[in-house]
Amino acid sequence: MITNVRLLGDDSLVAVRLEGAVRAGVGSAVARETAEHVINAEGGLLLPGLHDHHIHLMAFAASLESLQGGPPDVRTEADLVSALRANNRVGDPDWVRAIGYHPSVAGDIDRDWLDRHIPDRPIRIQHRGGRMWVLNSRALQVLQVSSSNVPQGLEHVGGRPTGRLFEGDVWLRSRLQSQLPDLTTASNRLARYGITGLTDTTPSNGTDEWGYFRQSQMEGGLLQRVRVMGGEAIQACQESDTLTCGEFKIHLLESSLPDLDTLCQAMASAHAVNRSVAIHCVTLAELVFALHALEATGVRPGDRIEHASVCPPEQLRAIHELGLRVVTQPHFIAERGDQYLTDVDVREQPWLYRAASFVGMGIPLAAGSDAPFGDADPWRAMRAAVARRTAAGAVMGREEALTPEQALRLFLSPPHLPGVAERSLAAGAAADLCLLHAPWDTVRHDLRREQVRATWQSGKLIYDSG
Repeated sequence: MITNVRLLGDDSLVAVRLEGAVRAGVGSAVARETAEHVINAEGGLLLPGLHDHHIHLMAFAASLESLQGGPPDVRTEADLVSALRANNRVGDPDWVRAIGYHPSVAGDIDRDWLDRHIPDRPIRIQHRGGRMWVLNSRALQVLQVSSSNVPQGLEHVGGRPTGRLFEGDVWLRSRLQSQLPDLTTASNRLARYGITGLTDTTPSNGTDEWGYFRQSQMEGGLLQRVRVMGGEAIQACQESDTLTCGEFKIHLLESSLPDLDTLCQAMASAHAVNRSVAIHCVTLAELVFALHALEATGVRPGDRIEHASVCPPEQLRAIHELGLRVVTQPHFIAERGDQYLTDVDVREQPWLYRAASFVGMGIPLAAGSDAPFGDADPWRAMRAAVARRTAAGAVMGREEALTPEQALRLFLSPPHLPGVAERSLAAGAAADLCLLHAPWDTVRHDLRREQVRATWQSGKLIYDSG
């Protein structure tokens, strides 16, 4: 039982009992039972557990064991060289794996750049966007890349591989025969943030990933409920209370857009088997193309746009008229805003990672971390949604700022209804809970993960700050 606890929108102190996976009752008159464990909340706020509506869980878990190769930890070429050399052991056959690279650090690096610094050990560095790896010559040798074994997506200049590999995750995993990463550390970290549910939006998710999620949940390493996006393969997977099939993920890339008929056919096929689509759109061209295809195909309730990173007024209206949902990443303003001020056309900057405009127009809006490509901390995302402040202190899109209450709601909607509804603590609701140290009147002015005191999933305590 949790006593002396406050609920959102109610300043009175109440008691809450957890019985197995279901919260049994709320009220000041809930009687204590014999030998019942009691937690005195001391006036803290009890919330439904937070849900990350856009994460890449396997990649996030792997990132915790990887070298950071870009901002904010690595900002210059000298920083990167120093980090690589510090993690290099000459003669070690193991891979050096770095993530988060951005060209602002050292330009468009390639195999030759890597060879100058790490010539005798295989190394791969992932671009911040997650769609490109850069491999050195030793890595190409280990992967047995030759004229007769050239992976799709490996860039060539003058017939010679540059080491830049696009969309090569599945091929790399196959060639390396690498095991899927242990999810325990990643899951525990998410529990510390108050997160009880995840939507994994990796487009390549299939039966192997589904089985691994299930196994990890059964063994206790994966503590959260997971909604799994992916392709057709997962449609036949057996769902459970903690593992469900999500939207059909379509990952658009401006440099290689499919023809319109092909995209429309993919959407129609998903709709025909009662699956909504989730379309990755980080550029204006990708968003325009996606909306055109949805207009031609027709929208199924639940169709959603991932990111909507650049959304001018015309596309904002189209999203509203089509009845789409949006899952965005407000923390990218804090993490990448200074780079946006340099790289993004000044005319488009007011349209970056909009929030208040979506809410004001009645477009269902939720948020996800995009981890490991963004910070997994939802409280940082909430702060960014309210302040709209870059790391250097500039304010981007002040008119797009949300209230603290609106920012919190970005993580409170059900996984299948992002931004549409808000989970409650009504009797009979699943006991996925997040207890904060302080009441909301205090927390709203200090949206930080340190506010989280405890987290329960299905009535089981999965995090306790002590």
